[in-house]
Amino acid sequence: MNSLFRSQKWSYSFRTIVFIYFIGLIIIPIIGIYTQSFSSGITSFIDNLSDPLAWKAVLLTLKLAAIATLINTAIGTMIGWVLVRYEFPGKRMINSVIDLPFALPTAVAGFIILLLVGPSSLFYEWFGIDVVFHEPAIVLAMVFVTFPFVIRGLQPLLEELDKSEEEAAYTLGSSKSRTFFQIILPTMLPGILSGAMLAFSRAIAEFGAVVLISGNIPGKTLVASVYIFGEIESNNPQGAAAVSVLLLTISFLILWFIHKLNRGGQA
Repeated sequence: MNSLFRSQKWSYSFRTIVFIYFIGLIIIPIIGIYTQSFSSGITSFIDNLSDPLAWKAVLLTLKLAAIATLINTAIGTMIGWVLVRYEFPGKRMINSVIDLPFALPTAVAGFIILLLVGPSSLFYEWFGIDVVFHEPAIVLAMVFVTFPFVIRGLQPLLEELDKSEEEAAYTLGSSKSRTFFQIILPTMLPGILSGAMLAFSRAIAEFGAVVLISGNIPGKTLVASVYIFGEIESNNPQGAAAVSVLLLTISFLILWFIHKLNRGGQA
């Protein structure tokens, strides 16, 4: 009886700690952002959000994040397929390096990109293409920091795929392309979509890698995260909060979609 009581006490304590941690680290800051954005009224919020520079920064961020997501969806799907379906020398090392963008500080990632394609890089000397301080550099930074999402979302599904269904399809005379689109792709699709949505959500929030290589030119290369930083530096927290709320709401919608997608896949 005492053992059961102690077990229930520990369980209650752990749940309380988790609940307090969740509220203090996530819920309260989110409520604070929404409160700050509407602190001067709904009219001020709309004015801050409809500011030409803010609107251009948000649209540019969404556009470039979508491009980076499409690139990573295509490349990540191919890499995930190769890592699961084929054996080759160095596979284990490549599989480990894929997670590097998760561990590497994003400012370091921006510095690496600056060295690779900057004005003093071999890329510029050989091809004469000016990438840094233009939109392609921002896309490159977003691709780098969101690289693992599609791969890691896809790999478990491919590993759990029952190959007997493929073999049965081949036995019945189905072509490789038909087997892929009718049997393999439907299994892969939830992982591809959830990975792509997470990559998009991560890309629209990127700051460290982008701020070093974008040039932060208003209306041209100024993305939303850098705009938010600039508004805080300019002592306009309401303007920063308005754009933050918009990005936060987009991220919430993406997470809701992924949750519904995963629940649909389990059903």
